[in-house]
Amino acid sequence: MNSGILALEHAYRIFLLALIILLAIMLLFCFLRACLGPKVADRIVAINMMGTIVMVIIAVLAVFMKEGYLVDICLIYAMISFLAVIVLTKVYMGVYLEKKQKEKEGKGNGNI
Repeated sequence: MNSGILALEHAYRIFLLALIILLAIMLLFCFLRACLGPKVADRIVAINMMGTIVMVIIAVLAVFMKEGYLVDICLIYAMISFLAVIVLTKVYMGVYLEKKQKEKEGKGNGNI
């Protein structure tokens, strides 16, 4: 009976390790999209997704290492990631609206 439990724990650890590796590969692809994205909106979404993937990696590590404090770190990271995306979006919207306002003023002066 004891060997079956040990085999199950071993399979569980292999599964979690494979999951962490898969998430790391996905994180790399999101990083590439954030660097190479054709639009600013693509980059913001990629950064948001990177934050989410990092949170999932921390949560899986908490289960893998059987450490409860990592869940607290995951929650703190979630709040910081959320605020970072909100700030990036606000900055982008401010720049976008300023650009539109300048274009509108430029067209208004050209028609006079």
